[in-house]
Amino acid sequence: MSTNRAKVGFIGLGNVGGKLAGSLLRNHFELEVYDLSTEAMAPLLAGGAARAESPKTMARACGVIITCLPSPKASDAVMHGPDGILAGLSAGKLWMEMSTTDEGEVQRLGAEVMAKGAMPIDCPVSGGCHRAATGNIAIFAGCERDVFERALPLLTTMGRRVLHTGPLGSASVLKVVTNYLATANLVSLCEALVTAKLAGMDLNTTYEAIRISSGNSFVHETESQVILNGSRDINFTMDLVRKDIGLFQAIAERVDAPLELSPVLIDIFADGAKRYGDREWSPNIVRRLEDACGVPILAPGFPAEIVDDEPEAPGYEVTVRR
Repeated sequence: MSTNRAKVGFIGLGNVGGKLAGSLLRNHFELEVYDLSTEAMAPLLAGGAARAESPKTMARACGVIITCLPSPKASDAVMHGPDGILAGLSAGKLWMEMSTTDEGEVQRLGAEVMAKGAMPIDCPVSGGCHRAATGNIAIFAGCERDVFERALPLLTTMGRRVLHTGPLGSASVLKVVTNYLATANLVSLCEALVTAKLAGMDLNTTYEAIRISSGNSFVHETESQVILNGSRDINFTMDLVRKDIGLFQAIAERVDAPLELSPVLIDIFADGAKRYGDREWSPNIVRRLEDACGVPILAPGFPAEIVDDEPEAPGYEVTVRR
C-alpha cells in the first residue's frame, strides 16, 4: 500500500505532533487523529480530519499509524492494552514512532509490530516547533531501506530535510545526541549572556556579536531571542529536557563513555525544575543565574515566540557523505 494513498492515523497532538499532523492535513492526506485532549484535536477536526475512537480502531482503519508522545511510558501505553495500537494492527501497515524515545524501547515495540506483519520506523524530528508548523523541520528515520522509501512521501511532507540513519533505533540515538548538544548550547548561552551583562555589555549588541561570530548557533538564533524578550517560550519544557538528557546519559553509561559535562547539565536542570517547576519553559533555566547575580537578562526588540519565516518547501532526503 502506497503512503500516498493510505489513510494516516496520528496519535499525540501536542506542541510538535499537532503541527506535524497539520502539515499532513494541509497537504491533502486523509487523516484520522486521536489525543486525550479534545482541545488539541479541535483545530484538526475543524480542518477535515476524522476523530478515532481509540488507538485500536485507528490501527484497523489506517494504513499508517504515527505516534508523537511525550515519553517512552506514554508510547508503551498507547501500543498495549485492549484498545491499543497492537490490538488493531495487521500485516502490511506502517507504524511511525515520532516521539523522542529510548533506542531499546523502540526496538522492543518494533519487534511486536513486526510480529503482526507490520513495519516499524523511528522518525523523531529536530529543529523546533516553529519549523514543525511549516513542514520545514528535520526528520531522522531509523528503519530498513525499503521501509524508509515507503515512508518517504510522508516524511518529506512533514519535514524539509530527511535523513535515513540506519536500522530501527538509530534515529532515536541520534535524536537524543542532538538534543543533548542543544541543551549544552542553551546553558552556555545563558552563562555568556549573564557574564556579558555583568561586564557592562549592551545585550542587543551582545546578541549580534554572537550571531555573526564563531559562537553562533541555531539555539542562539532561536532561544536567545525569547530569553531576551522575557517570554522564554520555545514550546519546550524543563521536564522534556530532563527526559532527553537522561536518555543521552543512559546511552553514554551503556557504552562506558566517561562524560563530564552531561552529569552537570542533568544537575542544572534538576535544580531548575525544583525551583521553577517541571513545566516551566526550558530557556528559563537562565533564571538560576539571573537570581544568583541579581540582573535581568532582557533587551528590547526581540520576539516573544519564534516563527518560521521560510516558506514551506518540498522535503528531500539528505545524502550522507562516504
